[in-house]
Amino acid sequence: MKKLQVMLLAALTATMIFGCGKSSNDAITGISAEKIQSSTQAASASDTAGTASSEDVPPAAGMVRSPFTNEWEDESVAKTRPLAVMYPINKEAQPQYGLSNVAVFYEIMEEGSMSRQMGILEDWQKLDRIGNIRSIRDYFVYAALEYDPIIIHFGGPELYVKDILTREDVQNLNGVGGVMGSAYGAFYRVPAGSTSEHTAFTDGKHVVAAAKEAGFQLEHRDNYYGKPHFQFTNESSPNTLSAYSDAVDATDIDMAGCYPVTKSALKYNADDHLYYKTLYGQKQVDAETKEQLSFTNVLIERAYYEVRDAHGYLAFQMHDTTRDGYFITQGKMIHVTWKKEAIGNTEPDYSPTRFFDDNGKEITVNTGRTMVFVIEEDNTFKVNGEVVKYRN
Repeated sequence: MKKLQVMLLAALTATMIFGCGKSSNDAITGISAEKIQSSTQAASASDTAGTASSEDVPPAAGMVRSPFTNEWEDESVAKTRPLAVMYPINKEAQPQYGLSNVAVFYEIMEEGSMSRQMGILEDWQKLDRIGNIRSIRDYFVYAALEYDPIIIHFGGPELYVKDILTREDVQNLNGVGGVMGSAYGAFYRVPAGSTSEHTAFTDGKHVVAAAKEAGFQLEHRDNYYGKPHFQFTNESSPNTLSAYSDAVDATDIDMAGCYPVTKSALKYNADDHLYYKTLYGQKQVDAETKEQLSFTNVLIERAYYEVRDAHGYLAFQMHDTTRDGYFITQGKMIHVTWKKEAIGNTEPDYSPTRFFDDNGKEITVNTGRTMVFVIEEDNTFKVNGEVVKYRN
């Protein structure tokens, strides 16, 4: 962990919003660095979005493609703002409700060598229970905003979260209430009357009622959600990464080097082309459906970070143009770079984070859910038993 730097708090806002730190020429070592980092072959037409075909015809009237998964959904769901729900990752907090409705899932470190998760939930209005719900960190807010969500959390460190959560454009429901936003009656405890950790929940009806009371718009807002969030391939021609000569096998993703307590991991199933998530060596499942959390796409973002104070609170730079990472899908992995910057008329915080192959071409992801690991830039993880590490 990096030492606290002089004038850190004064510099923190600038480092989160504007680029800083090492150059984009920093390399990786370990798992065939030469193979992963210097692609010489551009993605072929088969690995990019295809032309119009029968799969572009909705299976039923009134259905459109999800902007976050490319799966078919009712048009009203696509127009509705998603929820950005703060899920604790503690062992005693498992299992949790609403995970089956996650379109994009984040895991990022917090203080105390612990990580935390945030789910971007679609089609949430009919959910009978969502949670349990815990506190937020400001870098999760910056990650969430690009989806134009209603943010669901239960407090947070006021010193670092107040400024972003009290902006007029940032709409959140806060179970603790106070200067970081109000609860508006959105939350309840299970069991009733409990005040202990991991007992705060909400549901679709409570969120709708609270959002109306707060005056939050339920449909996506103009200027706060722009182009489709990801570039998707056609389902009939998935991106297998076969066009990249430097792609390496990636069927077992071990993130314990980045998340030492939870030891988050993913295992690929070649039959359904999904990566199944585990925590603490156990399946991570939705408490209601009992389904294991799974993803079609995995994105890993190496991010500049700092330690803020003696309590170990962290800051991650979520706006940048100089960092790298990896794209994993269909049992393969390639090296990528990522950028988060203003696009067109979209507000900068609401512009999507975009990922590019080593030819500078924006990657296309496959239809389905996406897991995003934001990691401390100098941490290591394993792919198929081999260490992938950062070389500064």
